[in-house]
Amino acid sequence: MGTKGKAIVGVDVAKLLDMLNKAYADEWLAYYQYWVGAKVASGRMRGIVAGELEEHANEELEHAQKLVERMITLGGTPLLTPEALLKESGCGYDAPTDPCTKTLLKQNIKGEQCAIATYSKLLDFVKDKDPITYHLVLEILEDEVKHEEDLESLLADMA
Repeated sequence: MGTKGKAIVGVDVAKLLDMLNKAYADEWLAYYQYWVGAKVASGRMRGIVAGELEEHANEELEHAQKLVERMITLGGTPLLTPEALLKESGCGYDAPTDPCTKTLLKQNIKGEQCAIATYSKLLDFVKDKDPITYHLVLEILEDEVKHEEDLESLLADMA
C-alpha cells in the first residue's frame, strides 16, 4: 500500500484484517452453500429458487474477491485453507441436507441476516477512519440486504 494510502487508515490494521478475513470466510462458505444448494434443490419453484441461489453464489464469490484484494492492499494474507475458513467464519456453513426449496430459502435467509450483522459491525469499525474499506463494505452490505429481500420474497411467494 502506498504511503498516503496507509496514512488514511485510522484503525488498528491487524484487527481490521482479522475482521475482513472472517467476512472472507463467510463469503466463501456462503458461495458454496448457495452453489451446492442450487444443484440439489428440489420441490416447489425449483427452477426459480435454484436460479436465484446460483446468482447469489456468484455474487458471494465476487465479495470474497473484493475482500481479498483489500486485505492484500492492507498488507494482510487471506485465509488459505478450507479448515481455516470453517474455523474463522462468523456465520458458519449450513449444509443443504434437506434439499426442499423452502428449507434452502430459510437457511440462506439466516446466512444473509448474519452477513448483514457482520458488515454492519465492519462499517461501524471503519466509519470515518478508513474510507476505502468503508466504501467496499457498504457495497457488499447493500448486496446482502438485497439478497435477504430476494429470498424472503421467494419464500412469501410459496406461502
